[in-house]
Amino acid sequence: MNREEPALGVGSNRQIFICSDAIGETAETVVRASMRQFAFDQIKLKRYGHIRNEDEIVNIVEEAARCRGFIAYTLVQPELREMMKEESVKRGVRAVDVMGPMMQAFIDTFNDSPKRQPGLRYTMDDDYFRKIDAMEFAVNYDDGKDMRGLQLAQIVLIGVSRTSKTPMCIYLAHKGIRAANLPLVPEMSVPAELMTKRDGLIVGLTMDPEKLASIRSERLLAMGLPQGSRYASVERILEELTFAEKVMKELGCEIIDVTSKSIEETSGLILARYTEGAQHTTI
Repeated sequence: MNREEPALGVGSNRQIFICSDAIGETAETVVRASMRQFAFDQIKLKRYGHIRNEDEIVNIVEEAARCRGFIAYTLVQPELREMMKEESVKRGVRAVDVMGPMMQAFIDTFNDSPKRQPGLRYTMDDDYFRKIDAMEFAVNYDDGKDMRGLQLAQIVLIGVSRTSKTPMCIYLAHKGIRAANLPLVPEMSVPAELMTKRDGLIVGLTMDPEKLASIRSERLLAMGLPQGSRYASVERILEELTFAEKVMKELGCEIIDVTSKSIEETSGLILARYTEGAQHTTI
């Protein structure tokens, strides 16, 4: 497979080659995470997946040498990894073995041997089906559409509109966690299913009112609705946040301020609390 994608601009001289005997997603994820630490205006990722023979590696390394780029690779077949090392040295191309050091740590520490099978990350095992189940759960019980989900969920997220409840539930589903969410609105009574929940973790999400007003205004603009709506006014948002805080305190649940946190960071905090047994603190 050969997939080109302009990551930070088009027409760049900077190129990174991502190579794998599976699909290359692991290496691309690491590359993208590293890229965020640099202020490059333009850079291009070029991904080669399902590599099966040494000739493919020779051609890729030659191409990387011509454009003076570097290679990030996840190759589990020993002969392909060795070929990549030899060719990159021969051509003067930097090649980063993304999985190699980690696999070697497993070998050295636990005295075991890897399976050498490409694509095991995508095996349809129990973890895979648990993620699928969690994804279906997040969709079925999104936004309080079915209150039964509040009792069945491992994690329930509550908060006012636009505090990232839904995308966080989807992110948690990718971790195999059944998560439901409920919007808190002063005009609506809090469901008994939430107040009587005994199992799992309840987390309240809050945000700076000015930031929330900005997000809601952008949402109205995207939907083609009037900008003067009460939905995006700071006064209305303060009313909602006050009500939400009251409910969260009654429940004694975790409260996380998501104003300056990414979905991944917030979800990491939630998963840590869920694993620990959820001590009731405000973050």
